[in-house]
Amino acid sequence: MFLGQYTHALDDKGRLTIPSRFRDDLAGRNVIITRGLDRCLTVYPMAVWEEIAQKVNALPITDPRGRALRRIFFADATDAELDRQGRVLVPDRLREYAGLEPAAEAVIVGLDRFIEVWSPQRWEEANAHQMELMDEDPALWENLHI
Repeated sequence: MFLGQYTHALDDKGRLTIPSRFRDDLAGRNVIITRGLDRCLTVYPMAVWEEIAQKVNALPITDPRGRALRRIFFADATDAELDRQGRVLVPDRLREYAGLEPAAEAVIVGLDRFIEVWSPQRWEEANAHQMELMDEDPALWENLHI
């Protein structure tokens, strides 16, 4: 289970250190990195990736939204391997999409079954917006039945 948020710098080669608390939950050294929603990156353990990929592949290719989701989900996905220091190379195109710069900080956020990687500025903006939505509409919590 991935919980919490951490700040780590990408090195000058574009490698990102995955927090040590997250490494054990990755169940191996291979992960999939792809575009996430809201201009962040998503890092999936292989088991979670395979589960979601199966659902995406089940969408009808005759549906334009299904085709679009396939393209977004798979086209920029990359199979990555953590090195001995727990770093993963983030390809240039994905760093550019998420606004991540080599030798700059990134915010690594645990979302239970997967990880998101954000530029600090975009994380602050998205997080502030989400908190405003929750403050404005507490009924969003009703779906949790707590």
